[in-house]
Amino acid sequence: MSDTDEEAVGEHATNRTGSLQECQRCERKQGLVGKYDIWLCRQCFREIARSMGFKKYQ
Repeated sequence: MSDTDEEAVGEHATNRTGSLQECQRCERKQGLVGKYDIWLCRQCFREIARSMGFKKYQ
């Protein structure tokens, strides 16, 4: 397995690729919701998820 940019994943990959994501609202770098390219931290996502159209299921 080679260390090319295409195979770089995880927190250590940012050192090689330079593509560190951050929250679009508060700029936190941990706890990101990246699914569907949302890029919000989990705290911000909880605050605005309903206004984005997400529903809470129990």
